[in-house]
Amino acid sequence: MEPMVKRKVMMVGAVGAGKTSLAYALGQRAKEVSKTSDIEFYDDAIDTPGEYAQIPRFYSALLVTSMQAAGVLIVQDASQRMPVLPPGFAGMFTRPVVGVVTKVDLEQADRERARRFLVQAGVKEPVFFVSSHTGEGLDELTDCLEQMDRNSSAGGKEDIK
Repeated sequence: MEPMVKRKVMMVGAVGAGKTSLAYALGQRAKEVSKTSDIEFYDDAIDTPGEYAQIPRFYSALLVTSMQAAGVLIVQDASQRMPVLPPGFAGMFTRPVVGVVTKVDLEQADRERARRFLVQAGVKEPVFFVSSHTGEGLDELTDCLEQMDRNSSAGGKEDIK
């Protein structure tokens, strides 16, 4: 099966946000998800440990790694009750940043609260709402990532619409 996304995107977010599940869903890979302890490179994605987004001394590793990506997906768990990423976090990246709210299929999911957390972290609209388990929202996100790939191939950091 051919992956939906051609160029790498980097997944960044808190521990348990659903980055690995999202990477597998976008790459159409079937694999049991486990804790990501190191930066992992796939054909179409770069999966980062949640601690890298939560501990400032790891920010430099995120910045350097993001240079190998067409863009950065900042991932927020829809069931998370408190913000984890600091205000303006997304502003440190020189690649296009897209906000993704995961786990929208959970009963305790609060889409609007999760969207607010991403906006506080510096993510601009649009924000995508997805479930890696049901597939909800993955087509829309994939369309955005394909546009990001085209923009990256053209050498620009253009806003994603």
